[in-house]
Amino acid sequence: MSRAAAGHIPGGAERDRVRALWRGLGLPGLIDVHTHFMPDNVLRKVWAYFDAVRGADGEPYWPITYRVGEGERLELLRGFGVRRFTSLLYPHRPGMAGWLNGWAAEFAARTPDCLHSATFYPEPGAADRTAEAIGAGARIFKAHLQVGGYDPRDPLLAGVWGALADSGTPVVVHCGSGPEPGPFTGPEPFAEVLREHPRLTAVVAHAGAPEYAAFLDLAERYEGVHLDTTMVFTAFTERWAPFPAGELPRLAELRDRVLLGTDFPNIPYPYLEQLEALAGLGLGDDWLRAVLYGNAARLFGAPVP
Repeated sequence: MSRAAAGHIPGGAERDRVRALWRGLGLPGLIDVHTHFMPDNVLRKVWAYFDAVRGADGEPYWPITYRVGEGERLELLRGFGVRRFTSLLYPHRPGMAGWLNGWAAEFAARTPDCLHSATFYPEPGAADRTAEAIGAGARIFKAHLQVGGYDPRDPLLAGVWGALADSGTPVVVHCGSGPEPGPFTGPEPFAEVLREHPRLTAVVAHAGAPEYAAFLDLAERYEGVHLDTTMVFTAFTERWAPFPAGELPRLAELRDRVLLGTDFPNIPYPYLEQLEALAGLGLGDDWLRAVLYGNAARLFGAPVP
């Protein structure tokens, strides 16, 4: 039995426990800024990548808990009470960003509770395409420096960062070195982007794991820098990138700039585990309310309770 299946709560029971958690906080639901919906052929390749990762015992290390069709994945999120979510996509070669953005725009048009998502790649015309996506209603962008393998300081991206900063459009950036380092991951390359574009609204994916302290530094230095909780504090991530207990007071102080993210559906454990891990930090109900709903509601204009 896979690690995920071994601890997975049956659908209805998990749904009820997720809903009980946010209802107990007096929230109208959840806003998850780090979820993935993709064209089927792309998602199959993502799942195949994770399927190939094996632990020392030969068992799947990263089994996909929610390996179901698109419609069922939407029903699961809505059943959990997720009021807004994203379809974060990311290219790994030139020419991909345009058609991924086209798919995401169509998905958002038929899925009104999904924030219209977009992406980019360092290639000629990237700045123009970013401006076009913003003009077409894109609410959030994704940059994945590890998978994309590109330098965020590439001159071809200067206009992209500028357009995002000028418009105030948030961008989720996977710039930490986990789960595997890339040539341009780690805090310094993206820190240089922030020095050039200090008004950028950036959401550091996975709270910058494993370089948590350095990304907390950036969040303290730049008021537009946020952190998402994706996979952080779960037992799975604590094995390879434990969050330092001594940094929890800083995370508490940044209450207004920490956002719920989960990586649904590509997670090797139940959705509930992320929420219970955050609740278990003991940072208080006000912090938890802000992280699970309030901060993203302000950022994206959803009703704030």
